[in-house]
Amino acid sequence: MRLDFTALPPRDVYAWMTSTILPRPIAWVSTISADGKTNLAPFSFFQGVCSNPPTLMFVPVNTRDGAKKDTVRNLEQVPEFVVNLVPFALAEEMNRTAATLPYGESEFDQFGIAAAPSEKVRPPRVAAAPVAFECTLDRFVHIGEGPLAAHVTFGRIHVVHVSDAVLGPDGRVDPAKLDLVGRLGGELFVRTTERFALKRPG
Repeated sequence: MRLDFTALPPRDVYAWMTSTILPRPIAWVSTISADGKTNLAPFSFFQGVCSNPPTLMFVPVNTRDGAKKDTVRNLEQVPEFVVNLVPFALAEEMNRTAATLPYGESEFDQFGIAAAPSEKVRPPRVAAAPVAFECTLDRFVHIGEGPLAAHVTFGRIHVVHVSDAVLGPDGRVDPAKLDLVGRLGGELFVRTTERFALKRPG
C-alpha cells in the first residue's frame, strides 16, 4: 500500500498518522482563563524536547470546523499550564475530559476531578496524577490553517510533582508503579505494563 498524503483529506491523514505513530504518551493539560475558569484536556501528540532548558511539547489541533481548542484560547490569555501524566487508574477520567464542553465550563467541576494547587503557575494540577509538570509557555509554532491545523506548544518546565507511591527503593520512578497509558489508533489505548531491556551499544 502506498498513501499520497498530499492527495488525501486532512481527516484521512490524521487517521493514518494516529494509527501508525504508536504508542503515543498522553499529556493531560490543565490551563486557566484570564477570569479564572479552568480547563482540562488530553493530547496525544506529546513529548519531551530537551533538558537544557527543561522543555516539553504538546500539540492541540484545531477542531473540525477550524476553531482553536479551549486550551489554546486559555494559553493566549494566561501562558501557563500543567501537564499531568495519566496512569491506568485515571484512564476513564481522562477520557471523559475529551468531551466537548462550552468554553469556560470546567472539566474539573463537570467530571468531579480533584484539583490541587500548583506552586509556580496559576492552573491547578490533577491531584491524583502520579506526575505533573508545571510549565510556562515558551512559544507556539503554528502549522497550517483551518481544520486540524496545529498549534505546537512548547513549555518550559519549572516544577515537577512526583508521587512517592510510584518511586522504587532507589528513589527513582518505578515504571511498574507508574502504569501509564498511551494512545493507539481510534478508541484503543495501551498500558506500560509490558517491558523489555536492550543494552545500549558503546
